[in-house]
Amino acid sequence: MKVLWMTSVYPSSRKPGEGVFHETQVQALRKLGIDVTVMCPLPVNPAPLRMLKKQYRSIRNVPDYEERNGVPVYRPPYTALPGQLKWAQPHHRMAKSILRTIEQNRLLPDVIHAHFAMPSGGAAAVVSQRISIPYVLTLHGSDVNIYPHYSRSAYRAFQTAVQSAADVLTVSDTLKDKTKEMTDVEGSVLPIGVRLDRFQKPSASKDELREKLSLPKGQTLLVYIGRLVKEKGVLELAEAVRQLDGNYIAVFIGDGPEKNALREKAGEKAILTGQVANEQIAEYLAASDVFVLPSYSEGMPTVVIEALALKVPVLCTAVGGVPDLFGKHRHLLIEPRSVPDLKRAVLGYTEGGKWREDIAEELYQTVRSQYDAGQNSEALAKRYERILHDVRL
Repeated sequence: MKVLWMTSVYPSSRKPGEGVFHETQVQALRKLGIDVTVMCPLPVNPAPLRMLKKQYRSIRNVPDYEERNGVPVYRPPYTALPGQLKWAQPHHRMAKSILRTIEQNRLLPDVIHAHFAMPSGGAAAVVSQRISIPYVLTLHGSDVNIYPHYSRSAYRAFQTAVQSAADVLTVSDTLKDKTKEMTDVEGSVLPIGVRLDRFQKPSASKDELREKLSLPKGQTLLVYIGRLVKEKGVLELAEAVRQLDGNYIAVFIGDGPEKNALREKAGEKAILTGQVANEQIAEYLAASDVFVLPSYSEGMPTVVIEALALKVPVLCTAVGGVPDLFGKHRHLLIEPRSVPDLKRAVLGYTEGGKWREDIAEELYQTVRSQYDAGQNSEALAKRYERILHDVRL
């Protein structure tokens, strides 16, 4: 079976940490004998806009084509406009670049799997109709909770992407219910999951890991992993750690536009590592006292699943599919955008005994049973087969 994987984000040789969760599922599918080709179109602003503002100058710092771990990855350019997901949906432009690449490279997939309703899902609807190949759509969070609500055109684009799909998957029950409400389409829950074999408790002690990673010993480390953007709540975390006593340090792993603001706000109480190799994520998590993700919005954050797989205390906001994941322990989750709540919750974890071993074990068992990438990819492969069977009837 040949699958054309369409997404707006996928790891590259130059940006190996971008969209790792996609590569996790692609590699799991390859182990099942499925031939996957990835299409990750790159938005490029028109020349007049690039001259107008520096921020519009697209830098093609990833290769047009490469083979990653046996998987062909194409990144054809398409014309983009600032704020396009709010008002000028780019799915037709994206589809045109994809169709050109399909024709030039004689790609003949059996099924398309698009990730995110906007813009990949909209492009998949166009491509599917043009070459008469069905598509599966996976919804991740912002493509349901945020972008469709910017404008009527955005909402219509979302509905078209969902309603034209042969099968609709969501990464959480909450997203499934909201998608049903917005489109009247009954989706199914199938998270991507994580490679649990890569997130086993390290044999090294916490102090040994901190020495290896050049992290301070004897202090309480609050670790954040992800893009350093306002929407992830990183500024609230920096302010919270600034207000806590000198024993607390925040470690920000990743890169993004807020890194200077984090340094200014938290000073010496913030450690910024930049991006780190994927293989080191488990070590940073195991070296932490609390993993903190104070996002304003999420789908089902992979890094939370990874932390729970290591039985690391997880302090997260009650957004997206996280309450579904935490189940009866959702009372541990906090509301976004509140420094006082975040600070209070940190102290509750580190000094108030709110996080217990039995909670860690129960959430670990949930991750093992529902969020294993290999197991979930087997379920996904069966859905592909069912769609192809229906098409052939």
